[in-house]
Amino acid sequence: MNYKFFAVLGLIAAIYIYVVAFDKPAFDFFKRGADLGQGFSLTDRALAAKFDYLSKNGNSSCSLAFREAITQMPDAARLQGSCCSPMSMHRYSEQVEGLKKFSSIPEIPSNPYDVEAALAKRLMSYYDMELNPEEQLAYDYAMQNSDEKGPCCCKCWRWNVYGGLGKFLIRDYNFTGEQLTHVWNLSDGCGGDSEHHHT
Repeated sequence: MNYKFFAVLGLIAAIYIYVVAFDKPAFDFFKRGADLGQGFSLTDRALAAKFDYLSKNGNSSCSLAFREAITQMPDAARLQGSCCSPMSMHRYSEQVEGLKKFSSIPEIPSNPYDVEAALAKRLMSYYDMELNPEEQLAYDYAMQNSDEKGPCCCKCWRWNVYGGLGKFLIRDYNFTGEQLTHVWNLSDGCGGDSEHHHT
């Protein structure tokens, strides 16, 4: 039996179906095949590489000791990885992409799984900030409506860092409760996938 003949015949049939059924030029079939061989774009590969590193080399912990140790870390140190559940590439890419809309506000970490210690220290210092009644209403709205019912799922370092961020955004950027809820949801560092998240 001539297997090469049937293989060529199968390829011709596949091209015919692609051209006729999808109304595509034949050369596009070969171009798509080449693209698949090349893999992801440079941006996608960089995102995947970052995810791979953070998901395997995180130092983040929910412990009180870790939260207290942040103040002693060098400013250039990084708080990396998830706290509770394993990271999800799907959710990670959604979060990083969603946070780009806030890139004009340097206090909002662009990657919730890779936060510079200097920024974390600064945001933690805002956690005990007193808000006026109107500002407190916005903060309380985010506490009630965010996915984790607060800045994080537990009162770890993220709770203080993102809680401080929330108060700062309300006071200095006039964020509404809805806006803060959106930032907190995108900044969730607990890990896990996106079944119950909305970007």
